[in-house]
Amino acid sequence: MKIDNQKLDLMLARRCMSLRDLRNGTSPQTLTRIRRGENIKPVTVGRIAKALDCDPTDIIQDATAIADNGN
Repeated sequence: MKIDNQKLDLMLARRCMSLRDLRNGTSPQTLTRIRRGENIKPVTVGRIAKALDCDPTDIIQDATAIADNGN
């Protein structure tokens, strides 16, 4: 599962938070993987969404967009 960095940044801005605020409960290595566009565990997406008080679908990459870009 991949988090969309633009969506994440937008949600952080809406909550007046920085990426550093997500470090509580999320390792720096995982945050680096997110910024690189790498896959992360669904449970981690859930934890981040909970910290941002949003639904996980608000921050993950759209599966249809990924499929369209692959063709």
